[in-house]
Amino acid sequence: MSSAWASLRRNALLLYAGLAVVYMLVPIAVVGLFSFDKTAGDKLDYTWSGFTLDYWQDAFADESVNEAMITSLQLAALSTVVATAIGTLMALALVRYQFRGRGVSNLLIILPMATPEIVIGASLLSMFLIYGIQLGFTTLFIAHVMFSISFVVVVVRSRLIGFDRSLEEAAADLGARPLTAFRTITLPLLAPGIVAAALLAFALSIDDFVISNFNSGTTETFPLYIFGVSLRGIPVQVNVLATLLFLVTVIGIVFVLWQQRRAERMAAVRPDEEPALG
Repeated sequence: MSSAWASLRRNALLLYAGLAVVYMLVPIAVVGLFSFDKTAGDKLDYTWSGFTLDYWQDAFADESVNEAMITSLQLAALSTVVATAIGTLMALALVRYQFRGRGVSNLLIILPMATPEIVIGASLLSMFLIYGIQLGFTTLFIAHVMFSISFVVVVVRSRLIGFDRSLEEAAADLGARPLTAFRTITLPLLAPGIVAAALLAFALSIDDFVISNFNSGTTETFPLYIFGVSLRGIPVQVNVLATLLFLVTVIGIVFVLWQQRRAERMAAVRPDEEPALG
């Protein structure tokens, strides 16, 4: 009994983490499971009635689901590119340069992350209406870039804080220009953090409902579509596309982890020390 209790105490943290991961993945597992459910009709019914691959074979049969998913993917891709570019440059400025208002800028970067989405959505809607900007894809794009930048800055900045600048200094000593050193040394080592920030921005964009609901106009994203049809019955293809999206995300995460390991190995490489004379 005492040995079992001691073993439980040693592995308590690991057990807790495992249970937390299972708790988070159960809803996703349910979505994936019922994408193979042989449901009656074309609407989702969470009562298992048999296994089938029919809905995977016809994953893109519902045009309305396809249009909403394509809109979300386009919006997420564009906002991710812009937010990642702006956020990376902001992180470089905040970490590597001293300027007036630097502390205030760090605070302002965190504020959008701490502000409730309903407040951000309502504020953006008021701004668009005041300036007479028609609601639609453009306003959604502006809104998604705005709330994604903060997350990009935080992720890239955390990577920069632990960055070993001696490699850049060595490149400069060897005659590399600043742009060349940035392209060949800094950017490859920052790549895992930038990719992680981009994936986070993409996930936030494609998942957003509250801010999009305020500023979408007649444009319908995937989350807005699901909310709109939830009262009438959600098409089963939604589960299939959601599962596909999750699998793509997992592949992206594995790629980021591989990049991080690769960057760590690159950063750990040091030239051999000169042998002592005499």
